Amino acid sequence: MSFFDRMSNGWKLGMTSFGIIRENPSLMLFPVLSGTSLLFISLTFLGGIAAFFGFELDAFFVRFETGGEWLAYIGLFIFYLINFTVVVFFNVGLIHCTRLFMEGKEAKVGDGIAYSISRIEAIVSWALLAATVGVILKTLEDRLGAIGKLIVGIVGIAWSIATFFVVPVVAYENVAPIEAVRRSARIMKEKWGEAIGANFSFGLFYMLGIAIIVVLSVLLFFVHPVVAIVAGLLSFLFLATAVSAAKTVFLAAIYRYVNDEPVEYYDREVLDNVFMPKKK
Repeated sequence: MSFFDRMSNGWKLGMTSFGIIRENPSLMLFPVLSGTSLLFISLTFLGGIAAFFGFELDAFFVRFETGGEWLAYIGLFIFYLINFTVVVFFNVGLIHCTRLFMEGKEAKVGDGIAYSISRIEAIVSWALLAATVGVILKTLEDRLGAIGKLIVGIVGIAWSIATFFVVPVVAYENVAPIEAVRRSARIMKEKWGEAIGANFSFGLFYMLGIAIIVVLSVLLFFVHPVVAIVAGLLSFLFLATAVSAAKTVFLAAIYRYVNDEPVEYYDREVLDNVFMPKKK
């Protein structure tokens, strides 16, 4: 399959994902709630640190240089843990609503949130593992310099591939975090092969959207600068929300597909070629 054939498949699947979002726009509320929660958490976290050091930046650096580095890693772990919990919580809700939608049932945001609450133990367990891995990788990157960055880059890619299906596994198989990684990696190895980015990427949609927003904002800037800036920011937020929701919808669909469950709306022939088969 040529590069352009793969891009064509990716485009078709992406448009189908956006079509599902268009038919059920309430699904976009999940990334909105997730992003709003993360923003609030980040501001609260930074505000708490600033208050702890009396809102003096010099005091923070002095404490860090005099043996407070371990405090920074503990703080980073807590920050990662909360953020991963929030992101996975709302993604599980979105995946569940997508499943309901594909089964022809009414998909309400409340149903997704209720389902996520029912899986909160598995979600937090996974967030603990993900936060631990994140802090370990950050520590290696900080302490090993250029070599550390290389190691982190390689391990990060491998981790992303192995955990590709973790969220739907956590949502529907309700297993321990280590088993979730094994299950996700097993699905990837047995069903999809190794080159996961070759056939489908929402990056194309994102870049195209950014290009359109920039061009229109520049043209509008000559008419009214303030309106151009506000419109550009709002358009960017809408684009990021739509792409995030569509990516999660797609993930839910292909998880159903690899488990031989019915996948409405998507072309099965195109799904067969989403990822290059693993060469034996």
